[in-house]
Parts: sequence; structure tokens; C-alpha cells
Amino acid sequence: MQEISSKLIRDAAEQLGSLPGVGKKTALRLVLHLLKRSDEEVEQFAHAFIRMKKQIKNCKRCNNLSDTELCEICSNPRRSNGLICVVETVKDVLAIESTQQYFGSYHVLGGVISPMEGIGPGDLSIGLLIERCTTENPTEIILALNSTMEGDTTNFYLYKKLSPLGVKISTLARGLAFGDELEYADELTLGKSIINRTPFEG
Repeated sequence: MQEISSKLIRDAAEQLGSLPGVGKKTALRLVLHLLKRSDEEVEQFAHAFIRMKKQIKNCKRCNNLSDTELCEICSNPRRSNGLICVVETVKDVLAIESTQQYFGSYHVLGGVISPMEGIGPGDLSIGLLIERCTTENPTEIILALNSTMEGDTTNFYLYKKLSPLGVKISTLARGLAFGDELEYADELTLGKSIINRTPFEG
């Protein structure tokens, strides 16, 4: 950034460059583009991010990101309440939604059990999931965690906790290779994995 004589531009470019996937050159081009916009447009641009950061919340039912207490998926009467798809992050919700093959609800754990990183069951929204299963009586829980060692450990923990409740527990068909992340899977493969899901073998 040393070739830019303005510290203000360098600072703005450094902030944009801190975002994943945005390199220094791209960040600088974006900043220079914003300089060409009107004051009102730049204020609207900045205000959108400030509002998002201050007002976004977690859905009280499924832990998805939401503008209101219930997210749009949970409040949609056309979604099946009998199906709960358990995922690691919000990005996994977006990946599954893009397949247009799933019409139930979700439950976002907020991570996976990882002793190496100091993440235990109490750090995830597992308690809320168990509460949902006892109050909503779903017909099926789909464990759609990434196929990693941590994901499989979390799957097994959830199976041990949920199986006494008598709910059917299934997992994605292994069209995804071990270590693959849902957010990077192609829509066709992920869609087939949902449709062809299999009973979870604890």
C-alpha cells in the first residue's frame, strides 16, 4: 500500500483487505471505486454493515442468523416441522438451501466438538436441540455435519443424546468424501446426499 500517498485510503484498503478472499489490489480498487460514489451512497453502504452488526440476532428456535426472533425458515408455514437438519454453521444452511431439495427446518450448532480447540458440548447449541426434540417431537433428525473427525465425534455424541428420545436419526449419504465441507460441495452431489440419506449407525 506504500505507493498510495493517502493514509486514509491505505487504512480503508487495509480494512477491506482483511476480509477473506479480498487481496490488497482488489481492496484498493474497491476503495478507489467508493471514492467515486456520492456521499449518500457511501453512507448507505457503511450504514448497512453497522445496522447488520448491531441488529442481527440468532433465531431463538434453530440458532440461525435472523433479523427477528424467528428466522424466515422457522416462520415459513410451508416448511416441515417434522424434519430437523443439524448443521455446523450458517454457511451449511446456505449450501443445503441452494440444492432446493430440503424443505424441513434446521438447527445450527455453532461449531463441532473439538477438544484440541477447547470446544466441548456445552459450547454448542446442543441443549437447545434436545429441548426442541422433546417439545416439537420431530419425526426425523438429519445429522449433516462435515465429514471430519470432529464432525463424526459430534455426530456420535448427538446420537447418544437423541436416540433415547425415540426419534429417527439419519445422516447424509456418503456422496461427499471424508474431510469435504458442505459449503464447498456442488449442489447436485449435496442434493443427492440429502435425498439418499441413510440411518445413522451409532
